[in-house]
Amino acid sequence: MNFDIIRTGRAILHVTDLERSRRFYEALGFIETESDEDNIFYRGLEEHNHHSLWLKKKEKAAVEAISYKVTSENDLDALADFYTNEGYDVKWMEKGTQPAVGRTLRVQDVSGLPTEYYAEMQTVERLLQRYDLYKGAKVQRIDHFNCMVADVEKAYNFYTNELGFACSEYTAGEEERIWAAWLHRKPTVHDVAYMNGQGPRLHHVGFWLKDPMSLIDCCDVLASMGYAPNIERGPGRHGLSNAFFLYLRDPDGHRIELYNGDYLTSDPDFKPIKWDLDDPMRQTFWGHEAPDSWFDEASLVLDVHTGEEVGLNEPTLKKRKPTFVI
Repeated sequence: MNFDIIRTGRAILHVTDLERSRRFYEALGFIETESDEDNIFYRGLEEHNHHSLWLKKKEKAAVEAISYKVTSENDLDALADFYTNEGYDVKWMEKGTQPAVGRTLRVQDVSGLPTEYYAEMQTVERLLQRYDLYKGAKVQRIDHFNCMVADVEKAYNFYTNELGFACSEYTAGEEERIWAAWLHRKPTVHDVAYMNGQGPRLHHVGFWLKDPMSLIDCCDVLASMGYAPNIERGPGRHGLSNAFFLYLRDPDGHRIELYNGDYLTSDPDFKPIKWDLDDPMRQTFWGHEAPDSWFDEASLVLDVHTGEEVGLNEPTLKKRKPTFVI
């Protein structure tokens, strides 16, 4: 491995009504860095990069890309060589073709997900101690992606063996087949998780909060503004990761997780935690079930070359209802 992937970087989502989306994401406490009639760039209060969430106004909601930050331009070149040698068709987007970010490398990954890498992004004021701006959930930073894919083991093997991701926790079923996996580059539980299901689709984007009370504050704010129906699941605590969670659906159905309270995974002798597929405490530590929408709905993704929706594949493992991940 000749490249250094640092962490989850940004998500690029297509939305159909920019003003409707603005009202929702402002209620959550995101900071608007910049906008025009077709785009809004959001960041969390502690983020010093220009954005971690880019909303683009389009006719149909979809996911344009999920992005990872790398250390240097050399890492981008090394990744391009790696993917090309593996038979992938890469796409370069040169500096100046996208706002606030340097050149980026895009590729349809092993699961068919539109994946992007970048090294350079414009820096802005970090607002961590601007407590006068704290509102809603007081969103701090982007944390992870969760992806629904047809073959979790295929994604697991590629990202751990080829891209240098480490596994923190996983769910195994019969014959030790992996149903879900949490993989990381930064020293927390995950930068990306894979769940068994019809895919490729983006299940959710997770954002870190400063404390569990921020989840409760967010619920109160959303309910007072008429957004109670947008609360899909939680608040609660996961068995997997030990984190507090709240799941929301934005006006176009994109799922956002508000997240706090996982743990450090930096030690080289850390061993992945295995959960049995039938262990009820892995799903929700407190015992309440997720709604059916959790298992059935996720955001469609686009082809990085054509911009068309990527077709869905049926999961290689027979789908069972209690297979949700965080």
